[in-house]
Amino acid sequence: MSHLSDAELQRILNDDCPYSDPTTEGLGIANVVAQASLTARYDMTVCASEEAARMFELVGARAEIRVPTGGFAPTGTCLLQVEGSAAALHRSYKMAQTLMEILSGMASSARAIVQAAEAVRPDIRVACTRKHMPGMKTAALRAIEAGGAVPHRLGLSDFVLIFEEHRTLLDAQIPLARHFARLRAHSPERRLAVEASGVIEAVAFAEAGAEIVQVDKASPEEIAEIARCFDLLPQRPLLAAAGGINAGNAAAYTAAGADILVTSAPYYAPPKDVKVRIFPR
Repeated sequence: MSHLSDAELQRILNDDCPYSDPTTEGLGIANVVAQASLTARYDMTVCASEEAARMFELVGARAEIRVPTGGFAPTGTCLLQVEGSAAALHRSYKMAQTLMEILSGMASSARAIVQAAEAVRPDIRVACTRKHMPGMKTAALRAIEAGGAVPHRLGLSDFVLIFEEHRTLLDAQIPLARHFARLRAHSPERRLAVEASGVIEAVAFAEAGAEIVQVDKASPEEIAEIARCFDLLPQRPLLAAAGGINAGNAAAYTAAGADILVTSAPYYAPPKDVKVRIFPR
């Protein structure tokens, strides 16, 4: 599973407090030993409790993880218990809280989609796209993996995926199978995936030798029709349903015959609130 490095966590801390904390220092409480608890305000799939603990440790506090990344926390569950100076707690708690809230929101969304799909077909895969906040790849991967999803494509360099934006620039006089053969010769160790916009394109790409056909914004009924067509082929490609996949329709797309559900929904999930309480030791 992906995780954020100390350098990434330190950068987050420094972004919030690059110099000093005039409030804590001005009140004369910087050296007061205190405790903090981080608690789930709502049911959630937890993410980044280890990173949150490490952020506290980087400023000199001690943290005990109560619920690890990937664990389920009912409302009111203590996620993290911390002890340290008031200066350390105030320098780190807001960033630790916010990181956990955002990533736990993503993880909870991913878990809901995975559970809905697996209830229909246990071997289904929910794959999250690269359409996360730029610069936040590691955090996004951490969250979706915590929710039981897998990365769809780590980046442009990861695997071969032909979009319409590629095909529109190809020589239309050359058969698609020849373009596929050229790609295979260029990247023989990678599967060849193509995105289709409907039934006719999906079947044509499968017949031309695509190993994965990703169908964008098709209805479950269209996915079912494509799956039936694929079942008649001597070499059946994997069928990926993409575009608008969420917890509310994941079961329908799975039942229709998709092998993979491709989604960006977890990246837009609302954060899961984490309550922070600071008190004297």
